[in-house]
Amino acid sequence: MQGYADKRALIAEVEKTAALFIDEFADVKESDKNKRIDGVDRTPAEMIAYQLGWLDLIISWDKDEAAGKKVVTPCEGYKWNELGALYQSFYDRFALHSLNELQDLFCEKVRSFVTWLDGIPEEDVFTPGSRKWASSTPSNWPVWKWAHINSVAPFKSFRSKIRKWKKLNASGS
Repeated sequence: MQGYADKRALIAEVEKTAALFIDEFADVKESDKNKRIDGVDRTPAEMIAYQLGWLDLIISWDKDEAAGKKVVTPCEGYKWNELGALYQSFYDRFALHSLNELQDLFCEKVRSFVTWLDGIPEEDVFTPGSRKWASSTPSNWPVWKWAHINSVAPFKSFRSKIRKWKKLNASGS
């Protein structure tokens, strides 16, 4: 996993990879947003919904902890070995949105995510145990790793997915 010199570098990478990811959807037709293609595990709409769901979860864990609430990871009603069902809840939550609305929601959520991350003291971003929710798994990751694994990493991997989806869609698969 790539590391970061400081919080500014992490935020810059979140913003850069988010823009590259969402720009891939500019030429996807609304009529194709739910089109499933062999060889790609998600539809275009599901790819964006996945990102929206995870960004929202990370922010909510931190807000809940700050409010003194018990934080349940990954999410109330889901265990780590039930991520498929959690992802389906993301897809269902955003199913009625158009592709343009999903893109707008994504851009808004990335701005919220960056604002949230920017509001965390530098030391807390890089120190394991600074947030209870970040220490909730045996890995005891610092906040930056959670931010990276739920933004930069999937923005990159899902960019590859949407590119593959577009290529297969264009070839009639």
